[in-house]
Amino acid sequence: MSEETAAITPVKSVRELVGPLIAIIIGIFMVILDSTAVNVAIPVLVEDFHSSLAVIQWTVTGYALAQAAVIPLSGWMMDRFGAKLIFMISLVLFTLGSVLCAFATTSDQLVFFRILQGLGGGMVTPIAFAMTYKLSPPEKVGAIMGMMGIPILLAPALGPILSGYLVDYVKWEWIFLINVPVGIVGLILTMILLPKFPKQSSSSLDMLGIIFGPLAFVGLSYGLSEGGTSWTSAKTIIGLAVGVVSLLLFIYIELTRKKEPLLELRVFRSSLFTRGILVQWVLQFVMFGMIFTVPYFMQLLMGMSAFHAGIWTLPQAIAAGIFMPIGGRLYDRIGARPLVIIGLAFVTLGAYLVSNIDPTESAWSFLIPRALIGMGMGLSFLALNTHLIQSAPQKLVSRVTSLTSAAQQVVTSFSVAGLTTIIVSRTTHYVAAGEKQMPDATTHAFHYTYLILAGLALVGLLLATTLKRPKVEGAGTTAPMMEMG
Repeated sequence: MSEETAAITPVKSVRELVGPLIAIIIGIFMVILDSTAVNVAIPVLVEDFHSSLAVIQWTVTGYALAQAAVIPLSGWMMDRFGAKLIFMISLVLFTLGSVLCAFATTSDQLVFFRILQGLGGGMVTPIAFAMTYKLSPPEKVGAIMGMMGIPILLAPALGPILSGYLVDYVKWEWIFLINVPVGIVGLILTMILLPKFPKQSSSSLDMLGIIFGPLAFVGLSYGLSEGGTSWTSAKTIIGLAVGVVSLLLFIYIELTRKKEPLLELRVFRSSLFTRGILVQWVLQFVMFGMIFTVPYFMQLLMGMSAFHAGIWTLPQAIAAGIFMPIGGRLYDRIGARPLVIIGLAFVTLGAYLVSNIDPTESAWSFLIPRALIGMGMGLSFLALNTHLIQSAPQKLVSRVTSLTSAAQQVVTSFSVAGLTTIIVSRTTHYVAAGEKQMPDATTHAFHYTYLILAGLALVGLLLATTLKRPKVEGAGTTAPMMEMG
């Protein structure tokens, strides 16, 4: 089928897109919510399953890596079977995985079922982005992507709030059972409101890419997480070695594959795209790092319950929700660079302020820093996503959303594994220097971690100054600026 035959006609007004957007947002919100919902439940899960923190943390890392493993398949699956069908199947599998998680009886079962849940929901985000982009009028794409992007930032921030309430006042199983009615409603609305997207011709499936890509991500994440115990242990060395070798093989396979690869790495030949995705990785790492570590800090060092720790994600969620549509509208006028620069300035300042909060202070000390982080994420996150899509050839949109979504999940897993390793190793360092483990050494370890996040956000800000606006030609086509080098 030719590209012209397979193209779907964009809607003529935003009003026509409201129905499809509702169906898409329900699905994407549910999946992304679960990326952080387990965070505040970790202490309870450790106790209930009589397990260790190292094992239970894989309910977060395994979920992210499972999504990263199947996300690259989404472009090929959309072309082969149609976007709507794969979106519906993903919702069904995610909902079934949620049920299994709720009935897990051991920590190993829970980790395994979380991986199944991630495999089910992994394709939802890239397919949602691709469908929305294809349906949107070219002149309104920034504003519409901004509307769809609200759950992208709200869901991770609201996850700990909902989870904390369910853990403290109901049962942790309801973190997963609550997905069942939402999944059913999302499936029904998808069947009714989403148009049928035409199939496109697709090449054979990249089996070597499917093997070495996930193996690289799992190996690197496992090696990073084991590094918290010892960087010279056999597990750490083997994990990192398998990850690095697999990653090099994966890159070689994808770049030398003549027909459509699993991930379209050739798009990195565009310096415009490369600079943008590097900044996006920084944003993802810092955003998820704050969402993961701050509730842990509040529970461990400030004595808060799961719900009270989760509720303090609200300033970030509200600020992100307010500034996301603003960033979407402004993108159509001024492009990504000024939005990302201002956004990362807010994020840098917010992370730095968090690094100075002592456990003896009031929880209100987090209000302004987390609001700043939310404002920064709202302004810049969707602007960057749209920038990346418009920086790639139109025929590769589904492939690019797969690449960026997979990369975000990998960065999320690296954030959890890496920051946990830093906290553990720095705590050990400060204890060896003569400090008491609780609260002194642990507090200093968290402060050190937050300073790293602030420094990383500053690096992202400097990179953002190099962004250039993609050239948009004609109606409904985006021509990339392929700056080689």
